[in-house]
Amino acid sequence: MNVLLLTFYFPPDLGAGAFRSRALVDALLERLSPEDEVEVITTAPNRYAQYDSTAPDVETSDHGRLTVRRIDLPSHQSGILDQSRAFLAYAWQVARLTRGQHYDLVIATSSRLMTGVLGRYVAGRVSARLYLDIRDIFVENLPFLLPKGTQRLGIGFFSTLERWAVRYASKVNLVSPGFGEYFERRYPGKRFTWHTNGVDPLFADSALQGAEAERREVSAADVASASSPATSRLRVLYAGNIGQCQGIDRILPALAKRLENRVDFLLIGDGGRRETLQAALQAQGVSNVEIRPPVARDQLIEHYRQADVLFLHLNDMFCFSRVIPSKLFEYAAMGKPIWAGVRAFPAQFCQQNIANTAVFEPCDAASALEAFETLVLGSQPRQAFIERFHRDKIMGEMADDVLALMCWR
Repeated sequence: MNVLLLTFYFPPDLGAGAFRSRALVDALLERLSPEDEVEVITTAPNRYAQYDSTAPDVETSDHGRLTVRRIDLPSHQSGILDQSRAFLAYAWQVARLTRGQHYDLVIATSSRLMTGVLGRYVAGRVSARLYLDIRDIFVENLPFLLPKGTQRLGIGFFSTLERWAVRYASKVNLVSPGFGEYFERRYPGKRFTWHTNGVDPLFADSALQGAEAERREVSAADVASASSPATSRLRVLYAGNIGQCQGIDRILPALAKRLENRVDFLLIGDGGRRETLQAALQAQGVSNVEIRPPVARDQLIEHYRQADVLFLHLNDMFCFSRVIPSKLFEYAAMGKPIWAGVRAFPAQFCQQNIANTAVFEPCDAASALEAFETLVLGSQPRQAFIERFHRDKIMGEMADDVLALMCWR
């Protein structure tokens, strides 16, 4: 059997899509026979301009059973035009590399729809089955991405592409149960599964190592009234993308200003709104926010351990009412209090599954401050969550679903 995986991101690149793809490949290789082969076509590391990582153009491992091909992209930023040019370069090379090849199964994991559409094109051309792994509802994001004069045309065009891909797929996985209403209404009778993101083994192992550490249980309000200035300041950490989807520039300047006597914020990441955020912080005279470039995950764990609170925020957009932010799984494994600006389905997910999470309305500093006071500081292990959402477990189940398609032939 020849299996092709199309994924825009793959390690050593950073991001949930990269780690998810690697875990799926590992799970597939465990289940396939020694004669079966998996080919991954991805990009050279490009997730963050400030994160420098290199990888070979072609990499073979597992006794020749796995081949990873990485495509160099033109220099790009996070704008939609730059990202479109980058994807076109990727798609062109995928079409070239797959021409004349034979695949029994094509897997496409896609957050912005077009990798899924590319998977549909390749699968159709080689008469292979297609497994789609959809990590976002791109069509619902378009009103926030396209200029007003082009929205109707753009939404119609991308909706057509979505139908073309989804209807062809033998099976479609949705990374969030919150996506169900959208896809089940549009594609009645279609087979959907829900294999979410999960806790990476690196963070699960770290949680186990830290479970024996002594726990502090002091309310945030108590810390504010502590007599010693050295112990009264909290360390709040945000790690991830600083882009339009996160809306950090819309919440943090006002929030940090109101907490300047109590909290130091550390942001580790990069993205298209970083400069906008820095300008807003400077304009409001905020001095308790530090922004550092992305780091490798083993270094990030140490920052998590040093933090008192882990911060997460999604922009005030309807399209984010259905998602489960991948960062939640990472945060939850660390056992630290989570301060999350989310609503609707992700807020419900937090409240039902992650203890000691304070949820507030996105882009609302007053709501954030109110939620902050409810946090209980200190490490509280979430072992049941880790076991339920361990990435290896989830990707193992997903790999079984993928390979079950081949039993139909």
